[in-house]
Amino acid sequence: MDIRRVGVVGAGQMGNGIAHVFALAGYEVVLHDIAEQSLASALATIGRNLDRQVSRGKIDAEAKAAALGRIATSLDIAALGPTDLIIEAATEKEDIKNKIFASLGPHLAPHTILTSNTSSISITRLASRTDRPEKFMGFHFMNPVPVMQLVELIRGIATDGPTYDALKGVVERLGKTASSSEDFPAFIVNRILIPMINEAVYTLYEGVGSVRSIDTALKLGANHPMGPLELADFIGLDTCLAIMNVLYEGLADTKYRPCPLLTKYVEAGWLGRKSQRGFYDYRGEVPVPTR
Repeated sequence: MDIRRVGVVGAGQMGNGIAHVFALAGYEVVLHDIAEQSLASALATIGRNLDRQVSRGKIDAEAKAAALGRIATSLDIAALGPTDLIIEAATEKEDIKNKIFASLGPHLAPHTILTSNTSSISITRLASRTDRPEKFMGFHFMNPVPVMQLVELIRGIATDGPTYDALKGVVERLGKTASSSEDFPAFIVNRILIPMINEAVYTLYEGVGSVRSIDTALKLGANHPMGPLELADFIGLDTCLAIMNVLYEGLADTKYRPCPLLTKYVEAGWLGRKSQRGFYDYRGEVPVPTR
């Protein structure tokens, strides 16, 4: 299948990154959000990130201008109807994703492939609520999208071969690497990564170490570029909690029980970098541990 036009639903951190890499790879992109300010902010972020790539010699000014010229924005979800591929990149809440796919349904071309950037939710279940489960897949990009090389490809039980092959070809054109995962809770990366973060929160909760000591231990002792609590703040504590709940409920194993301290931070609205407070306080010049 010849994919030329791509629709992206959601102009947040993941959505603007996805729009960025597709436009840079030569695809025409329609970026949709329900808020005009989110679309304006996304275009500004894409511009800054492209400028960073120019300054580092990864692309030239002409490529930046061409990429920006390929991105259109719209508050009307119907504008995504004529695209060949749609990537849903909204918040990690299944009911919201289902509403998005339901609203897209009447506007889609018969050949359009639907995908979700979900990091944990069942692809088979999401696909079953659409009119094209055979043309539905999980298309999970890593954050930050312009930097990270991996894309997880997740087939639902009904996904057909041509849909998988088309998306594998898209990943190659983007210059990224595909990793195929079966449709089990949290797939591969987050099945391993988020429980590690949850265990780090337990380590903090039980007083084994402070925020600083836990992050230092993993950075220097395991050669991780970012400590697990710092990484949790970067991902978003609400997202970490949502994925742990998917694992806990989907696999019915107590080893995936979310740490009560993680739940408490989310209840407080301390979600990490995006809310200026999480395991670190980001309101000053230098992040300061909150415990």
